[in-house]
Amino acid sequence: MTIPAFGLGTFRLQDDVVIHSVKTALKLGYRTVDTAQIYGNEAAVGQAIAESGIARTELFITTKIWVENLSADKLIPSLKDSLKKLRTEYVDLTLIHWPSPGAAVSVKESMQALLAAKEAGLTRQIGISNFPIALMKEAIEAVGVENIATNQIELHPFLQNRQVVAFAKEQGMHITSYMTLAYGEALKDEVIKRIAHKHQATAAQIVLAWAMQSGYAVIPSSTKRDNLASNMTAINLKLDADDMAQIAALDRQQRLVSPDGLAPAWD
Repeated sequence: MTIPAFGLGTFRLQDDVVIHSVKTALKLGYRTVDTAQIYGNEAAVGQAIAESGIARTELFITTKIWVENLSADKLIPSLKDSLKKLRTEYVDLTLIHWPSPGAAVSVKESMQALLAAKEAGLTRQIGISNFPIALMKEAIEAVGVENIATNQIELHPFLQNRQVVAFAKEQGMHITSYMTLAYGEALKDEVIKRIAHKHQATAAQIVLAWAMQSGYAVIPSSTKRDNLASNMTAINLKLDADDMAQIAALDRQQRLVSPDGLAPAWD
């Protein structure tokens, strides 16, 4: 199982905006697109992909199951609905978007339903998102770590989530970073700006390169062609040990995403 190191995120992008972003990104050479049921843009993403003319086999599409659809009787029907919107017979990766609030649906039930979706050919790989260590353990117990392709978590220079990352590494589980640029806050940091100047790169390229060099997949979003093109070149940027150490020192446990009633007990 492999997760592409670099892709396009579509969080908060709707209608014509997301269609333009996805089509532009695909023209530039992006081949990985990340969406979710709760984003309300799966149909628009599906339209953009269809209009791009790019063969389905060249693409890696991720979607995420919303908390209302985590029960065994709802998960597969909801995923089939997502596939219709995305105009595809399968997705490459399906994640549990957030753990069920208050454990209304057990991790075991939702993970086993997700595994059944994989066995039915609806998704090539399955995984989790926003899972702390305790729930990662439950997911592993439910389906085996070999069936969990990634844990997609908030991870950026100011929240490096070291405990979750260390546990994932011990288990051989991959990590995908979302909010990698910290809502743009990381681009204003003086340390990152200095490293960017040293490499004649943008601050965004530095942060994305840091994350990928740390072994994480990244899914930045943008509506601007120049930024989409620029972000993609971070794949080829190599930071030295001093650069990596300086960014590692920026961690301050600054969590930006922790919705009331939805967030689990974070590590």
